[in-house]
Amino acid sequence: MLTIYKTIEGVLTIQDTFTPGCWVNLITPTEEELLRVIGELQVDPGFLRAALDDEETSRIEIDDEQTLIIIDVPSSHKEGAILFLTIPMGIVLTKDYIITVSIRETTPIKELSDGVVKGLNTAQRTRLIFTLMFRIANRFLQYLRQIEKISSSIERKLYVSQKNKELIQLLNLEKSLVYFSTSLKANEVTLEKLLRGRIIKLYEEDQDLLEDVLIEVRQAVEMANIYSSILSGTMDVFASLISNNLNVIMKVLTSLTIMITIPNIVFSFYGMNVVDLPFPTIWVPTVVSLSLVGIVAFLLKKKDLF
Repeated sequence: MLTIYKTIEGVLTIQDTFTPGCWVNLITPTEEELLRVIGELQVDPGFLRAALDDEETSRIEIDDEQTLIIIDVPSSHKEGAILFLTIPMGIVLTKDYIITVSIRETTPIKELSDGVVKGLNTAQRTRLIFTLMFRIANRFLQYLRQIEKISSSIERKLYVSQKNKELIQLLNLEKSLVYFSTSLKANEVTLEKLLRGRIIKLYEEDQDLLEDVLIEVRQAVEMANIYSSILSGTMDVFASLISNNLNVIMKVLTSLTIMITIPNIVFSFYGMNVVDLPFPTIWVPTVVSLSLVGIVAFLLKKKDLF
């Protein structure tokens, strides 16, 4: 999908043609849309296609008067076991245009296009980029808080059920944290390069905004590391608890098996064709069996084995 935005009289509007100072947004673009942007705006084809690769990591590339910034964006994943992941988003900065490319719609882009951010001006390209990055950093923090709430809820269930289902859910959350941590560290490196002012000319207000973005990203990195450590420790503890509970159950079952075996042995003797057994009546083996079972049960209980 190709959408062209431009701020006209303070209002973000959609237009059909490319004009200097507009923002071109590509979401899961078709080949025709890519060729149109490449042909009319003279954009490097490699810049546009780079962000459509799931394996791309955050980086900066400069070619003549065009700059490519790839930043990782958090996304909620409703299909499959993984709840959260990150996808690359390309930002191409030319002399007159700013172009964003992503393989699917993301919340930060939607917030900007829906007018959630007030005072957005597409002509101020640098400020638009840093505003978008600030929304991305905030989205990371929001998803990290959601992960913390979900993990706390699963932990409460584990205290009661201790099933494999909850442990698998915790494992999936830990995978999401690994994705977030890796992407955040890559984003941090990219932002630090931008902060030097050699790639994009920074004005004082832009530099302040970029510093705020960097602070948010560093906070998100710290949160992701803390939550990952807590989650990993929690999984180890519950895995140990489940293993310990299994050992207790096996110990009880073994003790019961020993006690059940005693009457079997006694009655087997009296059931065989053995002569000269004392008191060959039904109540004798019964009393003997119960007595031995009681003695064994007392000994097992004393040794804390039952």
